[in-house]
Amino acid sequence: MSCINAARSAVTGIFLASIIVSPVLAESEAGMIRAHGYSFYGDLSYDADFEHLRYVNPEAPKGGIISISAQGTFDSMNPYTRRGRAGVFSSSIYESLLESSEPFGGGLVPADVYGEGYGLLAHTVEYPESKEWVIFHMRPEARFSDGTPLTAHDVVFSHNLFLEQGLPSYAQAVSARVINAEVLDDHTVKFTFADGISRRSLIDQVGATPVFSKKWYEETGARLDESRMEISPGSGPYVLDSFEVNRRITYRRNPDYWGADLPINRGRHNFDEIRVEYFADGAAAFEAFKTGEYTFRAENNSRQWATGYDFPAITRGHVIREELPTGFAPTPTGFVFNLGRDFLQDKRVREAITLAWNFEWTNETLQYGLFQQRESFTQGTRFQADGPPEGLELELLQSLGDLVPEEVLTQPARSPHSSDVSRLTDRRNMRLAKALLEEAGWEVDNAGALRNAGGQRMTIEIPVSSAGSATMDSIVETFTQNLQGLGIDARFQRIDPAQHTDRRRNRDYDMIFDQYTAFMDTGTGLHQRFGSEAADDVFNPAGLRSPLVDAVIDLSLDAPDPETRDAALMALDRVLRHEHFIIPAWFNDTVWVAYWDIFQRPEDTPPYSTGELDFWWFNADRAAELRAAGALR
Repeated sequence: MSCINAARSAVTGIFLASIIVSPVLAESEAGMIRAHGYSFYGDLSYDADFEHLRYVNPEAPKGGIISISAQGTFDSMNPYTRRGRAGVFSSSIYESLLESSEPFGGGLVPADVYGEGYGLLAHTVEYPESKEWVIFHMRPEARFSDGTPLTAHDVVFSHNLFLEQGLPSYAQAVSARVINAEVLDDHTVKFTFADGISRRSLIDQVGATPVFSKKWYEETGARLDESRMEISPGSGPYVLDSFEVNRRITYRRNPDYWGADLPINRGRHNFDEIRVEYFADGAAAFEAFKTGEYTFRAENNSRQWATGYDFPAITRGHVIREELPTGFAPTPTGFVFNLGRDFLQDKRVREAITLAWNFEWTNETLQYGLFQQRESFTQGTRFQADGPPEGLELELLQSLGDLVPEEVLTQPARSPHSSDVSRLTDRRNMRLAKALLEEAGWEVDNAGALRNAGGQRMTIEIPVSSAGSATMDSIVETFTQNLQGLGIDARFQRIDPAQHTDRRRNRDYDMIFDQYTAFMDTGTGLHQRFGSEAADDVFNPAGLRSPLVDAVIDLSLDAPDPETRDAALMALDRVLRHEHFIIPAWFNDTVWVAYWDIFQRPEDTPPYSTGELDFWWFNADRAAELRAAGALR
């Protein structure tokens, strides 16, 4: 993990500009806003004296252990290192000025609304309507786990540490937007923002930055970007208790946690211990779950979900299976093209390769028909583009002039092709693919090899982590078989997780099964994931550089009202699909979970979190029953 808030960015990153419900206006005087939380439009769903989050059980008992699995290896407990693999949840012990995501990365906080952050280390946020600066008033009682005070000096130190030793792309983006961070007093910190830029993702960005102990870093001389097992103290509800490299990591609830009684924390952080058990691969992990070696499993293997849950603990009612609803747009996963490869810069080549992908056959044959095909970066939301652009969206696109291709203005949004469900190789699609390749200057020679005019053969290698599932191996293997049918020297290479991480970071691949971040609002994080400024960044695995995408992101950032923002985000979905840098894979509109029947949760889960590590709790009586029956150790 190598960027700020790394474990949490999958769900929030810096996309905290809000979609508001149940508004409660913040205090505003003479152009100044002072509130207990932040949303871009200034309205908050929870008032200043809320007692607890609506979806939690404030009387949830504390105690017990929940354990999950991880695959592969780890060689660092520093989540921000640029080298090696950090241990799971190693960023969870740190807190930020605003609470906007769960410490263990499961979702948003609050999880029943989108785009609102509430005071955590800070009790009050103050800023002008122009949002040219922000002041955070901090809680004097905040402490690191070693008992030392957490102050504004630590906040400014942490901000600067990320600029000096964090990811270069992050440092470049933030330093251009945040021009000053200053300590006003021990418990007051001010950030000043650059002129002439969008006000989006500024206050929420600095409010979500993890805070480290300045004292610890100065005494130890440690660096943020180095791989190390020793960690700085955090201020969060859990502390690192122990670890065995490549086997286990244990986090223990801090009984002296300074913020335990804050309203935003009531009913949360209920387990005494959160344990991560490491396994070499998915098969070993599943077998361990069946015997109770760990107790909660989020399932992502369709074959396993369809056929594997018939073991004794299931039939005896000791293990529960559920499909939990989610309000998030599905993660845009798929086969990502490395646009740094010369031959993949030709969109006709990418389209031909895409035609070799048979979603329908893959889903029915290898995934038991459990998925739907994803087409949009905002699948299922109001931002999903479908037919030709119209209304405000069309006006926004037309305002960009010649930057927008005519087909974007007149044709429906790009959708995946259909394929023959009854056979892996769809002959019609393969003929279309060969025609596109010939048009792009690639022809099959007498030996059946696809070559360009210079005689070079087209070669595509797709690295796959050995820690993945056998299903994933089969999916990639059958896709490469179809590519080979086009005359491409295509192969998938199964490599160990550490190698896979290094190759992904260094973009050492032709194609890779990877993901982008779904967006449900605008923010400067869009530039950091899809923009040309992030073309060399690990969060932009295709290396996308598109002036058109850059311009549409800017339209969303400069939108004067929610309606214009929504139209701009629909346009963004449209142009991202037009650029065609990823072959969309599949999605599931629920979350598959299985767990030993020793946990309880609120009856209705909120839309933006499953919450197992955040607001579920341990049922000690039921655990005792299972132990007495010999089901659990």
